[in-house]
Amino acid sequence: MAKRKLRRIDVVKKRSGWVAQTKSGRTFARGSTKQTVVKNAAAKARGSSRPTSVRIHGRDGKLQEERTYPRRADSRHSKG
Repeated sequence: MAKRKLRRIDVVKKRSGWVAQTKSGRTFARGSTKQTVVKNAAAKARGSSRPTSVRIHGRDGKLQEERTYPRRADSRHSKG
């Protein structure tokens, strides 16, 4: 079985608030709080037919956490 490439959504802080977007700039969620945007981005990723990685960044831009949906698409098979 061929492995499908993960779509990546990054949750980052912008001047206007928090945004969940792809590398190409497509916006999936927008809001004033990080928690709301992460929740909405995760819901979109869960509902997607493509394997999706949601990467959550802090205010400083550093990567804090990465979540893969569906779980079986995570190549690392980590517990976290």
